[in-house]
Amino acid sequence: MRVAVIGAGHLGRIHAKLISQVDGARLVAVCDPVQAACQAVADTHGVVAHSDYRDVIEDIDAAIIAAPTDYHAEIASTLIKAGKHLMVEKPLAAESDDARRLALMASTRNVVLQVGHVERFNPAFTSLEDFGVDVKYVEATRASRFPGRCLDVGVVMDLMIHDLDLVLSLTQSAVRSISASGISVVSDHEDIAEARIEFECGMVANLKASRVSPLPARDMTLFSPAGFAQIDFGKPSLATVRASETLTTRQFELNEQTENPLGYADALFSEHLHCEVNELQPRNAILDELHDFVISIESGSSPVVDGSAGARAVKVASSILDAIDERAWYSYAGADERGPLAIPRRRLDQPTRREDTATPGRRAA
Repeated sequence: MRVAVIGAGHLGRIHAKLISQVDGARLVAVCDPVQAACQAVADTHGVVAHSDYRDVIEDIDAAIIAAPTDYHAEIASTLIKAGKHLMVEKPLAAESDDARRLALMASTRNVVLQVGHVERFNPAFTSLEDFGVDVKYVEATRASRFPGRCLDVGVVMDLMIHDLDLVLSLTQSAVRSISASGISVVSDHEDIAEARIEFECGMVANLKASRVSPLPARDMTLFSPAGFAQIDFGKPSLATVRASETLTTRQFELNEQTENPLGYADALFSEHLHCEVNELQPRNAILDELHDFVISIESGSSPVVDGSAGARAVKVASSILDAIDERAWYSYAGADERGPLAIPRRRLDQPTRREDTATPGRRAA
């Protein structure tokens, strides 16, 4: 299978390196309008370099799109119309309508469209088993130091969308409501964001993301009828707590178990809350993702993360961004006191040195 990598940036270089390790696939071209970067990746792998991806359409069977997000819709649309199978890095598109259109096009033309939500292949997530059934509450934190790349989108489309896709994979239920806030720190988009998503099935997800954090974090906590599960995607590890039947059937009475609740912790965890920590063998999730892509093409099956899943993630992410844009940071907020680029009020009342948070045009009492 002849494959081209479109985009010679950070992820493009990784995909170019890994695709040749996948049985049944062969890298034949690298495409990027930045000539120096494109040529460097092409030379490393002994393939041709092209500034325009359209020059290789007749010479490939499939492509990996690792270009900036704003170009995903145009490139993917052109290649799907040409009958080429695609792996598109997340997010599938910058706009929800474009993402939905790409998913529909691929389905209509019987073309494999995979979206690069790579955490689906993380062993900590794939090991969830019964803990991932009928989840009722999810809390996730994803933070990184400032990456200096992917600045064409904010932290919602860059980082939070990983956890959003994982949450959406746990239910097919519709979203009931979304509340969110976010703030820009160094870029033109939100760099820190949080969102609360409620689903019609009763599941609630609280997601937090930052790309200006001094410490990295990739954690998720889930509550389901099976118990409690905590994922560390970085290690990777999965810690679980299974409740006894006495607890789950609400037959537990603390005052019948002990006269000293302060000293009951050890007995509680030995008899009723059974803990297990699984340190898992790290895997190259991107390589697993590429194997899934090629296998899906060869077998005619749907990839783990298909176009419809990618489009659903973009749709909900777009709703989160809308909620962030509408977020008012003060009562009677002005136009420059809403959304991620809001200007904080920091007026000090000089005689008292107290911060004045009064409505614009008024002094604090």
